[in-house]
Amino acid sequence: MKKRALVSVSDKTGIVDFCKRLIACGYEIISTGGTAKALKDADLPVIGISDLTGFPECLDGRLKTLHPAVHAGLLAMRSNPEHMAQIEALGINTIDIVAVNLYPFKATIMKPGVTFADAVENIDIGGPTMIRAAAKNYQDVAVVVDPKDYERVLSELEAGEITLDTKKYLQYKVYAHTAVYDSMISNYLAEQLGIRYPDSITFAYEKTQDMRYGENPHQGASYYSEEFIRAGSLSKAKQLWGKELSYNNINDANGALELVKEFDEPCVVACKHANPCGVGVGKTIFEAYIKAYESDPVSVFGGILAINGTVDEVTAAEINKIFIEIVIAEGYTDGALEILKAKKNIRLLELPDIKAKREANAYDMKKVYGGLLVQDYDNTLFAEENLKVVTKRAPTDEEMKAMLFNWKVVKHTKSNAIVIGKEDRTTGIGMGQTNRIWAAQQAIEHAGDEANGSVMASDAFFPFPDVVAECVKAGITAVIQPGGSIRDQLSIDACDEAGIAMIFVGDRHFKH
Repeated sequence: MKKRALVSVSDKTGIVDFCKRLIACGYEIISTGGTAKALKDADLPVIGISDLTGFPECLDGRLKTLHPAVHAGLLAMRSNPEHMAQIEALGINTIDIVAVNLYPFKATIMKPGVTFADAVENIDIGGPTMIRAAAKNYQDVAVVVDPKDYERVLSELEAGEITLDTKKYLQYKVYAHTAVYDSMISNYLAEQLGIRYPDSITFAYEKTQDMRYGENPHQGASYYSEEFIRAGSLSKAKQLWGKELSYNNINDANGALELVKEFDEPCVVACKHANPCGVGVGKTIFEAYIKAYESDPVSVFGGILAINGTVDEVTAAEINKIFIEIVIAEGYTDGALEILKAKKNIRLLELPDIKAKREANAYDMKKVYGGLLVQDYDNTLFAEENLKVVTKRAPTDEEMKAMLFNWKVVKHTKSNAIVIGKEDRTTGIGMGQTNRIWAAQQAIEHAGDEANGSVMASDAFFPFPDVVAECVKAGITAVIQPGGSIRDQLSIDACDEAGIAMIFVGDRHFKH
């Protein structure tokens, strides 16, 4: 039988050269639609799909390749005499190589204003059927869905034959490709129907980079980005300087990025191990940086900075006075880049849409062994109608501003979490403790003398009035917390006795 290759691709990268070299190896080329035109325009001989099947393309091109002349040629096992006798009796030739990639469904649904009808029309039917059929018969058919694999196939073919190992690898690529494709379609359809938590859920991710190791040197790791990269996400950041990000770098930088999005005014967030160690806002990025740094100059060393504005020369010079692992910023002046690049071990990331808020349809996920926890992102601070002053003394305007500032910070601090600070900076942060009193004591200890006159934010209610007692000793003047403890009144009474203002907001912000 004649050696034949069926070629029909949406991504035409390298396809003309691929077919030229196949023809040189003695293959006839079968093709359809735009691919056939591209090959004919390059003066390559092509067998049209209708010439192969004896049946015209119809239904506006929806039906082209779904025909026994195609699929028997793909599925016939060459080692099975009955298969070969049957296709010979039917006058069907085998197809030995398939190069197919699918209708651009992803590109279609990313277009502004795309209609449901347009999306559905770009769901490929013939393509997935062909490549799945070819992959099932992997030992006899080499099926290529990724232009990056053309050279591997051609070099082996030109040396004699395509190896079984390569055919198995190409088989794997097919089913990975169709799994991602079907995942995108099913998720799109679920979104159209408002199905938030389906009975079965799949997500498509694409490898961004392999990593030297994971959290620790003995763990392997890679970083994957969502197929549809979201505005303001770390996956959209452009690295301008420094070595590749590590597993811990990415996790920590994401923590800083999530917190800085809470602020519209110039803000700098310093993070360590995905927890904030200093947060400042100001009229300028320089002013905000100084406040963030002074919040905890010990912990910020070797940390990560998220900056929701442009880093200028004066700020860059200040940053360079200590060791910083990563700066992720909206932008940099040329002079700032020159200054920061003097440190070879710093990593500089640019994210122009750093202020973009999280999309409402995004999921927050945590992998557990044998399962996956999926939830909505914590996108609220509190419901205005739930805010109430519960003490005899109402907070001053200055205290209220300070409490709202620190409430944003405690939302992104690992539980149990206590944050104390002023209206424009944190002064002490206690995080990840197994009880709330330890978190409060840690925050107050870190603040030192700065605790006096600060306010306190707690991510969950006070189970006992012991935290208030610590506030009294430290000179804390006002407290913001969710409320909801059966012993709330004890904490309220303790605040009243000390003249501390306290507000309840109802919403809890656990972060584990």
